[in-house]
Amino acid sequence: MPTADGTENASVYLEALRGLAPLIAEHRAAFDRDRRLPDAVFGALAGAGLFRLWLPRTLGGPELSPLDFMRVVEAAAALDGSVGWLVGNGGGMSRVGGYLPTAVARDWFASPSAFIVSATGAVGSAEVVNGGYRVTGRWPFGSGTPHASHFMGLTTIGGKQAPDQTLCCYFERDQVTVHDTWHVSGMRGTGSWHFELRDAFVPTGHVHAFIGDAPTAPGLLYRMPPVSVFSWTVSVVPLGIARGAIDAFGMLAGSKVSAAGLLRDREAVQATVGRVETLHAAARALLVEAMTELMAATDIGGERLIAARSRLRTAEAHAAETALRIVDMLAADAGSAAIFESCPLERAIRDVQAAAKHVAMSPASYTVAGRLRLGLDPGTAMF
Repeated sequence: MPTADGTENASVYLEALRGLAPLIAEHRAAFDRDRRLPDAVFGALAGAGLFRLWLPRTLGGPELSPLDFMRVVEAAAALDGSVGWLVGNGGGMSRVGGYLPTAVARDWFASPSAFIVSATGAVGSAEVVNGGYRVTGRWPFGSGTPHASHFMGLTTIGGKQAPDQTLCCYFERDQVTVHDTWHVSGMRGTGSWHFELRDAFVPTGHVHAFIGDAPTAPGLLYRMPPVSVFSWTVSVVPLGIARGAIDAFGMLAGSKVSAAGLLRDREAVQATVGRVETLHAAARALLVEAMTELMAATDIGGERLIAARSRLRTAEAHAAETALRIVDMLAADAGSAAIFESCPLERAIRDVQAAAKHVAMSPASYTVAGRLRLGLDPGTAMF
């Protein structure tokens, strides 16, 4: 359903996720076993448009607002952490339709299963050649690699390691060598493999600056600071996992019986549930406030935008820490039930710990915020 400004809201995608819940539950055991999403689950998510959430309206996409995007990714993560992570990554990377030449973007997103894998944890090297670049690099943590239609790796020309010298280079699937390195404890279903390119030609139309290029789409979303937007796509996942854990604990508390009766009848358990609901609401409210301010500050710029960028990153770090705390509190009250694979809390414990390790939610963000508050420079441009 379009909103007043013409963007589509989250309701259609939330309804789609509710409809996909039984399919996700049916295949959930395979996520850990195969360390990737089954094709049936990926295809259903793609068919519901969940990997196109930020595709510009000019290309026929929904161009969700950041806050509606958050609602959808949280709901996906509540069903399963790996599902939420890939909806955040895939839906977030559809934003590149606002930077690539229109003809290129239309071609790539003509298929509903288009999924662009991105990696920002390493920087490759690029050499300028006639019509484009020769690119070499190896990038880690390419979430969704088994299902990728294209890949994006950050590169620099001449080894200049600076944000304003960094390029987003996009590669065709058949150009890339993938390495199955994803043998991990949590978020196993994300298939976050490494991918590699060796002296491959990338045409100019498949490259844009990481920072500074004018977008090809008019919406606010495409003018917002790229680092902030990248961090948002994954930082909204942990609270979604925590929401799923709260829901799962409620079901457990209503069925687990001991000599003292139902778990939910214990006053200490009731207090825990009240506390985690409050923690969740407070952390989420801070995220919403921080993103709302970033949206307002984007076209104002200056010190207000710097402060808003820092505020967002600390809100994201705080949300991850809060999600960890929530899941730990619930697992403690669940007792031995939480260690069994049959209990959703077992998966939530592993998934939230893995998700919170992402650099987007690093506690280093507090240092940047502290430096700014103390009248110092931020110490880094990557926040």
